[in-house]
Amino acid sequence: MWRTRFTLLAVAFLLTLAANVAAQQPAGLKEAAAKAKAPPAVDRWESAIAAFEAEDKLAPPPKDAVVFIGSSSIRLWDLKQSFPDLVALNRGFGGSQMSDAVKYAHRIVTPYKPRLIVLYEGDNDLNAGKSPQQVVADFDEFLKVVRTELPTTTLVVIGMKPSPSRWKLIEQQRETNRLLAERCAKDGKARFLDVEQPMLGSDGQPKPEIFRADKLHLNDEGYKIWNELLRPLLAGG
Repeated sequence: MWRTRFTLLAVAFLLTLAANVAAQQPAGLKEAAAKAKAPPAVDRWESAIAAFEAEDKLAPPPKDAVVFIGSSSIRLWDLKQSFPDLVALNRGFGGSQMSDAVKYAHRIVTPYKPRLIVLYEGDNDLNAGKSPQQVVADFDEFLKVVRTELPTTTLVVIGMKPSPSRWKLIEQQRETNRLLAERCAKDGKARFLDVEQPMLGSDGQPKPEIFRADKLHLNDEGYKIWNELLRPLLAGG
């Protein structure tokens, strides 16, 4: 009996000692151990980008096309309907931010050697809490990638749209658009397309009839406005 009791006491002592040693480990060791056990981070957009690349392998896109890249406003744009005579590639992936465009430009923009690039980003960035300066800093990186590989390619930057659901961000959008316009003017081969005024009604508010039910994304009437504004710039490049 006493041997059994002694054994149990010894086991309890060893378990307590091990717990105390673990608790006294430096924070760095604990973090390293946690990271070693944690699963690898999932790239949110990898499946979408990989799908574009798979599509390119099945049907290699022609060079000198116009590449549209950006968030949902690009992804939902029916380019064939809007510009039936334009050789265009839609590389929009919904929910993306300017930093995502930077990350994937070398995979879904520059390899195509396009004659012109159309970019729409920033909307989601501001909504996620980024500042206009952060958005523009990411745009500078995007422009750097483009100019490194495509020094003479025309880039059209569509300014952030006013929408009912994000009207609270309008002043930040305007500041971002102002900074983007400055960057485009400085670059010389980039063009900034301001879409705000044509999308506002006589009351100075976004026209509700040009948006989908979510009051964020454009419907066909909204895209008609963008089509008319963009069409003269598509001849460039």
